[in-house]
Amino acid sequence: MLTNIYPRGYKRLVPLQLFWPHAEGFARWLVERGYPRVQIQRRLRRLPLIEQLLLDRGFTALGNVAASDLLACGPATAWQDKNRSAAVHSLVEYLSSRTLLRVPPLCPSEALVAKYEVFLRQVRDAADSTRRNHAATARELLEFLDYDTGQAALGELDSRQIEAFVLKLNSRLSRASAQHAVAHLRSFLRYLSSRGLAPFGLDKRIDTPRLYRGECLPRALPWDVVRAFLEAIDRTTPKGKRDYAMFLLMATYGLRNCEVASLRLEDIEWRGRKLHVRRSKTRSALVHPLTDEVGAALVEYIREARSAWPQREVFLRSQLPIGGIGSTAVTEAFQSWVRRSKLPIPYYGAHCLRHSLAIRLLRQGANIKTIGDLLGHRSAESTCVYLRLHVEDLRGVALDLPQVQP
Repeated sequence: MLTNIYPRGYKRLVPLQLFWPHAEGFARWLVERGYPRVQIQRRLRRLPLIEQLLLDRGFTALGNVAASDLLACGPATAWQDKNRSAAVHSLVEYLSSRTLLRVPPLCPSEALVAKYEVFLRQVRDAADSTRRNHAATARELLEFLDYDTGQAALGELDSRQIEAFVLKLNSRLSRASAQHAVAHLRSFLRYLSSRGLAPFGLDKRIDTPRLYRGECLPRALPWDVVRAFLEAIDRTTPKGKRDYAMFLLMATYGLRNCEVASLRLEDIEWRGRKLHVRRSKTRSALVHPLTDEVGAALVEYIREARSAWPQREVFLRSQLPIGGIGSTAVTEAFQSWVRRSKLPIPYYGAHCLRHSLAIRLLRQGANIKTIGDLLGHRSAESTCVYLRLHVEDLRGVALDLPQVQP
């Protein structure tokens, strides 16, 4: 493959001490990631320069090179040499995926967070997203305490330091986000005290931000606005076909961002006309009937815009490298089409499509249990929040005002 992709320059790669044994695999990996031939050639052309920089720094074996060492061979800013910057980052990703780079030992804070993540997974059976959020708060606390410099800081931890850290969190978080962060902090402090690494009872000294039940209404849109938003998506482009299918799924089945992003080709049962969705929070699978409208949108995207890439995710990135999208990409796509549509949509996330579906079903007479099962709620209490937007029904059961005699 290397001789076909880089016929005039591959001979310059043969003398390379570090990269030549991996040049063929690197080129094949770039092809699988969807890179065009020109961009692959530009990356291969920078290999001799990158290797020389490593040799000048005393690296004689690839196994001694860490990802940070390889990244240091890139330009100070990408615009100075875009091709070398792209080559360095692609090399780091490829070699790391093959475990060919040296993995430096974890610093004390990262080692402690790694143990905490194992505890969350094995003892508390926490979901991946929950572990990531808890680990992020734990990592931030250890950085705040400068744990890597002095590990005795945890043993000397007191309420004053905890209060200072919570104030730092509150300065950049909303009340709702700060409440979650405080819950993460309490959990981490309990873990530390159970291991004898921090004083006992610190978790009980933290006051959580006040959130009142029902103070915020669900982020629901009128259904005609939802339909107008879907119709405003330009389906003549590959990205438009992809985004239309994503948001139609959310508006039809009430899927979350992560559930749309994690949908795989094998989850679509074409002959049985079923859609299998893995619920991220409840870790359960839900089977939906595949409607004609949704099926047509998926077929249009897969046949005309997605092409035959080896990745199994249904929705792929619209930019290189080819790969599955994440939840953030769904949010960014929603915000982009909201700006283009100029519709009165005050919300920044696609989650409002999920809420809009719940309100629509409620107004059509669906019961709370059915709506909760569709949305993947564990308890009816999570679904009952939508009753507060069912204004017309509430008016129907309101009692007449008593007549007051003068």
